[in-house]
Order: sequence, then C-alpha cells, then structure tokens
Amino acid sequence: MSTVRAVGWTVVALVLMALAVPWFLWDSSALAAGLPVWLWWHVGWMALASVVFAVFARTDWGLGVEEVN
Repeated sequence: MSTVRAVGWTVVALVLMALAVPWFLWDSSALAAGLPVWLWWHVGWMALASVVFAVFARTDWGLGVEEVN
C-alpha cells in the first residue's frame, strides 16, 4: 500500500511542478485587479501547493524515507 501512496504523491508533486510556471500565459497582457493574470496564476498555484503540502504532512509524512533492508 505504501508503494501506491508513494507513486500517487510523486504524480501529484510532478503535476504541481509542471504547472507551477504558466508558460501559456506569458504572452498574455491581460490584467485582473490591476495585476497580470500570470501573477494571479502564481498566487493561486502557491495556495494550492500549500494545501497539498499540508495534506501530505498530516497523512503521509515520512513516506519514502524509511530505511530499506
């Protein structure tokens, strides 16, 4: 079961990293509340990453760092 959970958290981490930089918004000059949309993407993405990390820390902290015999 811990292998499935480790793979799941790895996929979640890779998705968070892959979408952290909004390459698709860099050519956009759109503004929202006076700031560029790509900046709002960063703010929202960091909030999401914080929630995901809090869930990980409460449920599976230490997963993947156990000693292998």
